[in-house]
Amino acid sequence: MHPEGVRSALESFVAASPGPQRAGLRVLLAIGRRPRGAALLSRMPALAQVARSLLAMERYDQPALASALGFDAEQTAGRGRALRHAEGRP
Repeated sequence: MHPEGVRSALESFVAASPGPQRAGLRVLLAIGRRPRGAALLSRMPALAQVARSLLAMERYDQPALASALGFDAEQTAGRGRALRHAEGRP
């Protein structure tokens, strides 16, 4: 859970979407978070991929969890800055 008044990136993304899509995304996320729902979604590969991608986005929004999964945003950004600098780009 997030502290009161603080939204995750996924919550902000869903909240910024148009009304019909917002409702659909919320339903899709609710279904995708449940084992039986994920099994149901596996029968619809495109929806299953959307749900998995959104749920992964939510996990990577938590620095401690993202680090445990092998993703370090600061390290990735640092590599990008170093590459741009080495190539003489701004």
